[in-house]
Amino acid sequence: MIIDLPDTNVSKISRALVSVREEGGAVALGRVLTLIIVVSHDTAEEVIEAANDASREHPMRVIVVMFGDAEAPPRLDAEIRVGGDAGASEVIVLHPYGLAGSNAESLVTGLLLPDAPVVAWWPRETPPMPSRSEIGRIAQRRITDAATQPDPTAWVAGLAGHYAPGDTDFAWTRLTRWREQLAAVLDQPPYEPVTAVEVRGASDSPSTALLATWLGLKLEVPVDWKYLPADEWASGIKSVRLVRASGDTLLERPSPGVAVLTQPGQPSHDLAFPRRTLRECLAEELRRLDPDVLYGRVITEGWSLLEAASPELT
Repeated sequence: MIIDLPDTNVSKISRALVSVREEGGAVALGRVLTLIIVVSHDTAEEVIEAANDASREHPMRVIVVMFGDAEAPPRLDAEIRVGGDAGASEVIVLHPYGLAGSNAESLVTGLLLPDAPVVAWWPRETPPMPSRSEIGRIAQRRITDAATQPDPTAWVAGLAGHYAPGDTDFAWTRLTRWREQLAAVLDQPPYEPVTAVEVRGASDSPSTALLATWLGLKLEVPVDWKYLPADEWASGIKSVRLVRASGDTLLERPSPGVAVLTQPGQPSHDLAFPRRTLRECLAEELRRLDPDVLYGRVITEGWSLLEAASPELT
């Protein structure tokens, strides 16, 4: 069910939410957090759908802010989505115009769930310093996505410059399967130390640099990494090679969605490695509402260690 509220204000929206719960039997007691999404009109439905899917694992209130023409007369339009149009959440879509959108923090504060954590997500357009933005200041977690930035590699390189505890980026979240598989490999015989690492990925994949940084930080070995030209590999991470005395371990994608693990003295294994969806990335990030300490170390301490030896970073 979608309820339209043209030319409204926060008080009227709050009253409408109460009315919806009383008339329809929907309750907010099971909501575990408030997710604030700042997004443009052309991508709104895609990210709302991802949030609705993630809400089945994390029941929440979703507040979507789509800023309109800043020069228009002040006006706030809104809609409330519940039931089948909102998954296991309740979605409030705000369309502020003119001065009505001049203070984003006051715009959403009256709609937050009481005593519940706040997560902010910028699917595309992102403030230069998310933690200091109007929405970022009230959020315990702040999610960005390097892959959607105009220059993904530059965005990843600048993450450390504006990092604050609670920040994260989907470029890191998309590495989970790679990190899990590589950690599992190192937990198996022959238990030899890794002496060098090689990482390759497409130029559209900022996750490539973060994977190289994580491996360098955790293994404390030289890491040779680079972006491949588009005609050689079109999208995402291509391969990781771990060099050890008994032979190299190679985790490589021969094609998107599939990876092959090759180890000395063992048959090769085909693994499912599809690109993670927005829903999967969002649901994973919502599983923890405390700062991701490892991510912070990777983009600060690890990046500094890799930067001196990696011309790709300069």
